[in-house]
Amino acid sequence: MPELRGSHGPAPHHLLTRWFGTSDLQRLEVYAGKPGGYKSLRKALLDMAPADITNEVKASGLRGRGGAGFATGTKWSFINRDAPGPKYVVVNADESEPGTSKDRYIMENSPHLLLEGIMIAAYAVGANQAWVYIRGEYDGPYRLLAEAIAEARAKGYLGPKPFGKDYPLDIQLYRGHGAYICGEETALLESLEGKRAQPRSRPPFPAVKGAWGRPTLLNNVETLATVPWIIANGGAAYAKFGTEKSPGTRLLSVSGNVRKPGVYEVELGQSFRHVIMELAGGLPEGRQLKVFWPGGSSAPVLTADMLDTHTDMESLAAAHSMGGSGGVIVMDDAHCVVRAAHRLLQFYAHESCGKCTPCRVGGNWAVRTYERLLAGEGSPVDLQILDRIQQGVANGKCLCGLGDSAGWVIQWTMARFPDEYEEHARNECSVEKVAAHA
Repeated sequence: MPELRGSHGPAPHHLLTRWFGTSDLQRLEVYAGKPGGYKSLRKALLDMAPADITNEVKASGLRGRGGAGFATGTKWSFINRDAPGPKYVVVNADESEPGTSKDRYIMENSPHLLLEGIMIAAYAVGANQAWVYIRGEYDGPYRLLAEAIAEARAKGYLGPKPFGKDYPLDIQLYRGHGAYICGEETALLESLEGKRAQPRSRPPFPAVKGAWGRPTLLNNVETLATVPWIIANGGAAYAKFGTEKSPGTRLLSVSGNVRKPGVYEVELGQSFRHVIMELAGGLPEGRQLKVFWPGGSSAPVLTADMLDTHTDMESLAAAHSMGGSGGVIVMDDAHCVVRAAHRLLQFYAHESCGKCTPCRVGGNWAVRTYERLLAGEGSPVDLQILDRIQQGVANGKCLCGLGDSAGWVIQWTMARFPDEYEEHARNECSVEKVAAHA
C-alpha cells in the first residue's frame, strides 16, 4: 500500500471542497469572507514573482486532474513568459467523459475558486487573457461563471489593475458545441478558433503554438481550482498529502450501482474499496461488485478482486489502468459486460471526429460486431475481429486519445471477462438473458 502522508486515516482532507455547501458561496462577497477567497491572488500579484508562483506549484507535486496526469508546474514552465506578443490561458471545462461530473461540481459550488486559480496561472505564465471553454450543455455552470466574472470585473479583480498591480487580466467564456472530441486539448483549440474540432498533429505543442498560434497554457478546471490553496499554504504543505509521486487530493465522481452516488474528495492513495464501499455506501442489497471503471469510461476496467487498488496514479498504472478524469463507474453482477462495452463503443464511434482512419472505421466495425454478438448471431470469428480492431486503434495508433479509449474498452473487457465474451460467441447467452441483465 502506498504511504499516505496526510491524514493517515479513512477521512480525506478537504482541500478543495472544505467550504462547499456554504450558502451563496458562488457570490464574491461570501467567497471572499470566511473562505478567504482572492487572498491567494493578492499574494501572488503583490508578494511573489511569477517564477516563484510556478516553483510553488512545482514543489506541490500537483499533477493534472484532466486525464494525463502531467506535472502542472512543469507544464507552466514550458511557457516562455518573456517571449514577445500575447500568451493565453485556456481552461478545459468541456467535461464530456461518461461517468465524470467533478468539474461541474466545482463550477456550481465555487466558481470564484476557479477564477482565482485562472488569474494566478495567467500571471505566472505571462498571459493577460484567459478563456474558459465550457461544455455547451452546462447551462447552470455557465450562468454561475458568467455572474462570477461580472462580479470580479466590478470589484476590479479582473481589469487593468487587479489589486493595484499594473497587470491587466481578463477572462472570457466560450461555450462548446456538444462534441466529446473537444475534451482533447488541440481539438478544443481548433473549436475555440472557430474551426472544425479535430486534433492537431504535434509538435508543436500548445505551450509553443496554441490558441491563434500563440503560446498557450491548457489546464482543466480541478487543476486550476487547486492552485489558490497551494499559493496560500505553500507547495510543501500540499505535497504532505497523498503519496510521494501522487501528492494531494482529487475529486472522484462515483456513479452506477452504488447506494450514494456523488462527488467525493479523496486523498490520493486511498483504496477504491474505501471509495466505493464506504464513501459511496456500497452496492445495492443482494448485489455483488462485478467491474468498475476507475477513471471514467476511458480508463481500462478493474474487476471485483482489484477493489483494493489504490487511487494514486502509480498504483493504477501497475493495475494497467489510470485515474483519467476521476469518474468511478460501478457495475454489479446483474449486468452484462459485453452489453456495457457495446454501449461505450457506440458512444466513441459516434463522437469520433473522423480525422483518423483507424478511429473512424474501427469504431463502427466494433459496433456492428457487438451487435451481432448481442443478437445471438455471433461466432468465435467476431472475437478475432474485435481483437484486431483494438490492436488497430489503441496505444498510440490515432492522433488523440479517443482511439485509445475505444480500443481499451474492447481490450480490457475481453481480457478480464473472456468467459462472458465466449458465451456470446457460442450463442449460449441468449438475447433474453442479456436483456434481463441490462
